[in-house]
Amino acid sequence: MLFKGHAVHNARSAGTSDKARIKINEKLLNWADMVFVMERKHTEILKTRFPITVAYKKVRMLDIEDNYQFGDTELIAILRKALADYL
Repeated sequence: MLFKGHAVHNARSAGTSDKARIKINEKLLNWADMVFVMERKHTEILKTRFPITVAYKKVRMLDIEDNYQFGDTELIAILRKALADYL
C-alpha cells in the first residue's frame, strides 16, 4: 500500500502470525532485498523459521507495536514516518 506505484521500490507484505492473511515464507524472503519488521519478536521469528535466508538479508526493525489491524489509518501514518527515507 505505501509503496504502490513507487518509482524505485517494489514491496510486498506478509505476517509472522498463523492468522496473517499472507504468511511470510521462504519465497517472499528470497524475493526481498530488505525486510522491515515492526517488533523485535518478528526478527526472532524470522531467524528461527528461516535462519539461513535471513542471515543474508537486511532486516530493519521499525520499533512499532504490532497491535494494529492491516490497513489501519493510524498505522499507515506511523509507517509513513518510519519509512520516510524509502518512500
